[in-house]
Amino acid sequence: MTEQPPPPLEPVDEDWGTALAVVAHPDDMEYGAAAAVARWTSQGKRVVYVMVTSGEAGIDGMEPEACRTVREQEQIASAAIVGVDTVEFLGHPDGVLEYGLPLRRDIARAVRRHRPEIVITTNFRDTYGGVFPNQADHIATGRATLDAVRDAGNRWVFRELVAEGHEPWNGVRQVWAAASPEGRHAVDTTEQFATGVASLEAHRAYLEGLGGEMGNAAEFLESMARATGSRLGVRYASSFEVISLR
Repeated sequence: MTEQPPPPLEPVDEDWGTALAVVAHPDDMEYGAAAAVARWTSQGKRVVYVMVTSGEAGIDGMEPEACRTVREQEQIASAAIVGVDTVEFLGHPDGVLEYGLPLRRDIARAVRRHRPEIVITTNFRDTYGGVFPNQADHIATGRATLDAVRDAGNRWVFRELVAEGHEPWNGVRQVWAAASPEGRHAVDTTEQFATGVASLEAHRAYLEGLGGEMGNAAEFLESMARATGSRLGVRYASSFEVISLR
């Protein structure tokens, strides 16, 4: 039986001005979505990054406290390459994130402060296409982000946020999960592909510690972007699962 090719992808809606990206670790945005961010900031859109952890458990040969400083610095430099000038770290522990109220509260606070139209996260499904298991921190962060967006709009959930001065925000139209196996949308990143590679390569210490296929930024990103691009009808693209909230 001949295997059917994957279906074409639809372009994402780019009629917006502000986005908030909430991911578990430094480097999560760079593995596939940073080139898209470079496209959007070049259009004059504002994108803010929020890292739930500082990735301090991510380099085997480096103690977590030293690693925290290195990875935060690398993420700030990486974000600047794609036009992002605000990077925040929530300080949750790397590798042992738990979905729950503290995580939802902290993300809801960020949504209320930055008041985005689009919220971006990474794949929160159990696997990548039913082949490779997803990482627990990615799952917890993505699911908490989806719920926190709704929490951010409800005055009576996390009432302490109003007491802190963070009024509810119901302006998020969609949540986009990058690299999800349920992705049906994509954005053309052909012109920004090299910028996306440079953004990942800015995580120098992390890539050196990682090694292997994922440690080669250009080759790894090229294989993903080309496959996604073929489904959008362009050379390179980034894919997203789009969850509409309206």
